[in-house]
Formats: sequence, structure tokens, C-alpha cells
Amino acid sequence: MSNPALGDTLTLLAFLYLAVVSVLLTVIDLRSHRLPDRIVLPSYLVAGALLGLAAVAAGEYSRLLVAGVGLVALWLFYFLLAVARPGGMGFGDVKLAGLLGLYLGWLGWGPLVVGALTAFLLGGIAATVLLLSQRASRTSGIPFGPWMLAGAWVGILAGDAVLRAYLGSFSLT
Repeated sequence: MSNPALGDTLTLLAFLYLAVVSVLLTVIDLRSHRLPDRIVLPSYLVAGALLGLAAVAAGEYSRLLVAGVGLVALWLFYFLLAVARPGGMGFGDVKLAGLLGLYLGWLGWGPLVVGALTAFLLGGIAATVLLLSQRASRTSGIPFGPWMLAGAWVGILAGDAVLRAYLGSFSLT
């Protein structure tokens, strides 16, 4: 017997947890250029438990599949970036990518795509501003975690709408 209200409550708790973790990781990464395992790794367990229970409560098991695909896809993409250019992308970013992929995938393909791409758009804009204002050079380390988190929240809050608007601008919807 499904209980959609319980599923919604557990989903809300999972995303509230992500909100708290997002603030913590943003502050830490901006200050130290690190995304600590002691915050990121347990977050996989919390998200998996809450979203897993939400899927069971609401009888929405297919959401777990897309969430799992999101986790693996973003983790793998960031891993390949980190390996392709050592020092350019840290393994903290790789671990965070999997977590964000889990949450974005839970919401669907639109939020996953928009959240993933928006991180690079926002990070690129920030890096350009820092370079143009001479507050950073081409060799400066710029933390990417805050942009990953900001992009994920764009995907979470408006992913489907942004994707529909984008595709609609090409008459694809």
C-alpha cells in the first residue's frame, strides 16, 4: 500500500539535508579549496536512505533507477575530467558529483541535465569575471564545488522549466 504523503515528506527531508550540506560545503570549499569526505560520503547514505524510503513509501521505484543513473553518470563524467587533467578537477568534486547526480536524477532527466550543465556555465562565468578583474590568473585554483552546488540547485528548482524553455526556443517541444 503506497503512502504518497509519507514519500513526499521523506523527499522533503532529503532535500532539506542537501540544502544544509550545500551551505556547509560551499563555505568550506571557498575557504580551503576542499570538499571533506567526512561530509560528502555520509551524505550518500543519508540521501540513499531517505530517497529509498520515499520511493518505497510512494511506490515510485522507477525514480530510484534514474537517481542511480544520475549518480553513476555524473560521478563517471567528473572522474574522467579529473583523470584527463590532473590538478584541474579534484576528487572531492568527483565525489560531490555523484551525490548531486543522485538528487538530480531523483527529480528526472530535465533537472539532471540542467543541473549538470549549469554548474559549468556558472563556473565559467565566475572564472571569466575573476580573470578579467585580475583577481585570478590562468594558473589560479578556483573552487568548483560552489558552482556544482549552485548548478544543482538550479536543476532542482527549475530544471524541467529551463529545459522546456531551451528546447522550445528551437521548436523542439
